[in-house]
Amino acid sequence: MSTATEPTADRTPDTGTPAYAAAQWSALGTYAQLVVAGPASLDVARAEADRLLAAVDAAYSRFRPDSDLVRANRAAGSWVPVHPLLVAALTAALAAADETAGLVDPTLGAALEALGYDRDFAELPRPDELPRPDQLPRPDQLPRQDPGPASIPAAVRPGAWREVEVDPAGAVRVPEGVVLDLGAVGKAFAADLVAGSIARAVGVDCVVSLGGDVAVGAVEDSPGHPWQVAVAEAPGDEPAQLLVLDRGGMATSTTTHRRWRSGGSTVHHLLDPRTGRPVERSWRTASVAAASCVAANTASTASLVLGAAAPAWLAERALPARLVARDGSITVVGGWPEDEES
Repeated sequence: MSTATEPTADRTPDTGTPAYAAAQWSALGTYAQLVVAGPASLDVARAEADRLLAAVDAAYSRFRPDSDLVRANRAAGSWVPVHPLLVAALTAALAAADETAGLVDPTLGAALEALGYDRDFAELPRPDELPRPDQLPRPDQLPRQDPGPASIPAAVRPGAWREVEVDPAGAVRVPEGVVLDLGAVGKAFAADLVAGSIARAVGVDCVVSLGGDVAVGAVEDSPGHPWQVAVAEAPGDEPAQLLVLDRGGMATSTTTHRRWRSGGSTVHHLLDPRTGRPVERSWRTASVAAASCVAANTASTASLVLGAAAPAWLAERALPARLVARDGSITVVGGWPEDEES
């Protein structure tokens, strides 16, 4: 997870009053954090964030029967008028699929539902006691089990994302047999949206974190702020690193969080689009910094799917990244700072 923290220099030198203010609350089935450069702007910035996140939830939540995304999924094969937010988020998700040759795929909703992720995560059956990440077995160490709902991959249609149609005027057409899920990219899109809107509408620099997807919002011509971002594998974990982010975004994708029981097995939400099964490859966590939160999330998700090929893929794109292997060893790419203990 990547979480925003207030900068160390948190008081103005002339008056000694706080230079920053922060808020944290629940939204979109996860946590939301907001830090603004100016305490007087916090309430109006929080109100703007709440307004936008409510609109995002109504536009593309997979768990609201009245959301535009659910309506479009139900009417697969037909054009459905939808809110501009769904058009914009789906456009971003399809661009991520194109940029990663399908490694990040918004058409995996049916596979997630087959694994039991058919309701809000808080309602899913949790493992009684999950092992620590470094105790997770390799795929070849897993015991053989009788086939069950979690052990039979859901049918996937590679490249189905190419069949999704979007009308910029306000409509989408989901291919028959496909269920859209904007989970990863959709949350990052929301972080970029909120941070940018607060900077423009409220006129204050800010940093926003939605469940570990971090976006910086800067007022036009602002010199920027050295926002501190804590990098960890799961909410509540001690930070592995404290980094400074003054623009763009950062995202952490992990297989150690959002795990639940399904068909006698423990599964997680990050799927390989080629199989419809949870990813169990070289890395358990990937953190990436990029020009936007969507770009960072696209790269962190693709890295976990790529496995051993991720460092070269990231280096080709000059993306700073921190990869945590299944045994806990760290690989950094593209100028990402080494851990202090490394």
